Formats: sequence, structure tokens, C-alpha cells
Amino acid sequence: MSPEEMETRIVRYGDLKPCRTAFIDAHTPGSDQKENFTIIGGGVSESPDQHVHIKDTPGFNIGAAGQPPKCRNSLHSHTTAEVFFVLKGRWRFFWGRWGTAGEVVLEEGDIFNIPTGIFRGFENIGTDYGMILAILGGDDAGGGVTWAPQVIEDARNHGLALGQNGVLYDTKQGQSLPDGISPMPLLTDEELKAFPEPGNDAVVKDYVARYWDMMALSAKAPCAVIGEHGLLMDRPGFEVDFLSRGSQPETSYSLNSHEVLMVMRGHWKLGWSGGEKVLAPGDTCAVPPGLEHSLAPSMSGEASLFRVMNTNDPAGPTWVG
Repeated sequence: MSPEEMETRIVRYGDLKPCRTAFIDAHTPGSDQKENFTIIGGGVSESPDQHVHIKDTPGFNIGAAGQPPKCRNSLHSHTTAEVFFVLKGRWRFFWGRWGTAGEVVLEEGDIFNIPTGIFRGFENIGTDYGMILAILGGDDAGGGVTWAPQVIEDARNHGLALGQNGVLYDTKQGQSLPDGISPMPLLTDEELKAFPEPGNDAVVKDYVARYWDMMALSAKAPCAVIGEHGLLMDRPGFEVDFLSRGSQPETSYSLNSHEVLMVMRGHWKLGWSGGEKVLAPGDTCAVPPGLEHSLAPSMSGEASLFRVMNTNDPAGPTWVG
């Protein structure tokens, strides 16, 4: 593989292209300044304006959300895994029908494997623009998003309608639902009973891993974060490892699976027989299966990254509470 070919498999943080109309709450006050990014795969955007950097999916999707302070993402649910780690800022994640069942605050480098089947939302509670990276299970990211009823109602009041076809229509731009397309129906009270309301004790202990714990555990070998033997034991169709300076030997290796590298801190040198590339914080690199390569920090100082690999496990529900 030539350096030019490898560069097409790298999405640089500075080249990320945001979409400000990705979801139904794009006009709702308090959520109208958020930016959505689709890095690998089709993602779950409801807008044709969404730019996709790398369209081929390795069995999961990689995305991101960028938000200014006090901006929030509205309550929604997925049928497959949704894993976030904080790249920049300080974030509050909350869950439940009204977002009051539980909450947790994540700092930079922390990771949260949000249980499937519960309504969840998040907001930037820091003082600057924040960025969180996301891993979504499945090639089709679980078939989309299920919104809490009040989110759909608020959106209608601010000019956005969601059709049953999963597409947004902006009445402020003169759009309307096409003939034969009905509005997305609100979940009934009976349907809402299927969405659990776990408290903090049922979620934080088993679904959140802290950055400095992972740094300590990765001092001599990669720290398994999500997987059958990970800190957050789960099998959502992919595994996540955490690597720091002492984790990865400079000898080359290859994997039978797809390998996505997501840099958290420092600069990492990716080398292979055809050349080498340096990955910086916020960069995402899709290494193809079978490629013999090496990976090591290229500069002194703190260095860390998340490594995501597809597995043969089904991308199904993981909530067991």
C-alpha cells in the first residue's frame, strides 16, 4: 500500500466536515448549535447534508459530535451499541424517559459504553467547544434513532418534521412531507414501558472507564476496554483496546480484523512496508485486515489512543439490567 493510498484511509481532525442539520432537534433551542460528523460508515444522520468521510464500514460506524458550552443532544435510543469517549471538554451524559433516571460526568479520555435500549442524551458542560467520538454498532448503525416523544413534539414546534422514512423535512425552507409519507408516530405509553430506567449504580460501575485508570492499566500491554475480557465486559460486534506509551512494542504485527485507530493524546507513527504516517490527536485511521504494520509514539510526552476491531459477535442489544 502506497502512502497516498493510506492517506485516503486517514481522516484528519482538522479536515472533519460538520453537519448542522443532522437530526430532528437541529432547530430546537439548546440543541441548535451542535455539529455532527460521520467519519466511517453511513452513521445515523437523518439529513442528506451529512458528509461521510469513509463510506465502507468495518462492521461498525465511527462518528463524532461537537458542541459549544451548554449545548445538548436530545434524548434518543439505539438498538445496537453506542460508545463515546471524550476528546475535548467536559460532558454530562444523562438517561431515562425524561433524562432524570441517572447521569455521569465524563472528562477527557473517559469512555462510556451506553447500555442499549435506554433513552440517552448528553451536553457540553465545559467552558469551550467540546468534541466526543462515537462508535456505533453494526453496518447500518442499528437502523437509526428512536426519539423520546417530547423531542419530536419540540421539533415540530420549531419547523422540523420527521417522516416515517427516517428523513427530516424543514418547513422553514418550504419543505413538507411527500405524498404517501406519514409523520414519525410518537411512542405510546405502552411502548415506552420497554425502555428501562436504570439508576447510576446500575450503569456507571459497569459501563464507564476512566482515562487515568486505563493509562495505569496500559503501562506494559494494551488495556482491553470493551470485549469479552474487557473492563466493560460486552460483545457488541467490536472490541476496544486502550494503548499508551508502554503498551505497544515497535515490532510489526497484523490482524485478521479491521483495525481503527483513534488518537487521544500525543503523536503516533504508523509504519508499514510501503511507508509511514504520523497520526495526531483527533485523527482516525482505518487499517485494513492483514496489513503488516507497526505503531509507536513518535514524540516524547503523554501518548494514548483507542483501537477498535470488528468481531464476529452480532451487533445486537447489550443491556442486561
